[in-house]
Amino acid sequence: MNDYMTGSVILMAAFILDILLGEPRRYHPLVGFGNLTQKLERLFNRKGNDKPWRTQLFGILAWSLLTLPLPLGYYLLHQDTLLFWCLDAVIVYSAMGYNSLVKHAKQIAAPLMNDDMQQARHFCSYMVSRDTSNLSEQQIARAITESVLENGHDAVIASLVWFAIGGAPLVILHRLVNTLDAMWGYKNPQFLYFGWCAARMDDLLGWPTAKVSSLLYASQALWCRHTSVFNALRNGWRQGRQYKSLNGGWVMATGATVLNVSLGGQGIYDGKIVKSVTLGQGPQVTTADIIPSLNLVRNAAIIFIISCFLVSLIAAV
Repeated sequence: MNDYMTGSVILMAAFILDILLGEPRRYHPLVGFGNLTQKLERLFNRKGNDKPWRTQLFGILAWSLLTLPLPLGYYLLHQDTLLFWCLDAVIVYSAMGYNSLVKHAKQIAAPLMNDDMQQARHFCSYMVSRDTSNLSEQQIARAITESVLENGHDAVIASLVWFAIGGAPLVILHRLVNTLDAMWGYKNPQFLYFGWCAARMDDLLGWPTAKVSSLLYASQALWCRHTSVFNALRNGWRQGRQYKSLNGGWVMATGATVLNVSLGGQGIYDGKIVKSVTLGQGPQVTTADIIPSLNLVRNAAIIFIISCFLVSLIAAV
């Protein structure tokens, strides 16, 4: 079995494990990483660091200590043996979160369909950073669909792509970098300078995988009547570069175009009203669009894994 075939089998195994098992209920590695991150942030991000360059320097040092040793160590130890192939599959499975994405989205869609707005707003706050206390049904549907499309890239497609590029070490690196961005990548007084490196490195690692995710989302326009692959990618390029998050804008604009819905609009973040550019095309997103957005992410993962398998077959000839 060649290296391409082995990699394809590992990706298949990891995705199946995620579908069947979901996130580990106990001893999830990212929980321990999150605890370590909080301790290191308290140690390095002190209020006495009043000079921006010094705070940035401490942020870079803390980022390096948290993200580099583990993937580098695994790369140096890795061997082409059955044991490490199994470990690779477990690592990719641990980095993925499609099953969790489905559970959280359905946890919100169910009360929405039952007109239980209080419950829907409560669970919506688990998935998005905006203020959900006064969101309408349409606004919640928009928030969750945006989150599904963006996290479909961050937590699913990116892990698959980085494994295909450089194996499990790059999967580990991306997952740690993405987690640090979620914890430190805020433009507030606490993290504006300290989290600068975390935010920039997540943007850097997310740039190529966001484009692959957009292509995988757009490819599903092949069986749509309302748009085309070219139009979906064009919206991703035109609208995505106007969005506050370049990588997130690409995948959301492309995905929304395929779903034939419009995303974006007004939201409250940290007490401030933020207005985003319209992403996608068509009518405003509704509760009925949440499940199709999950299917879009699932199909994108399957298309990528099948593509890797076909490449391995070609390489074996």
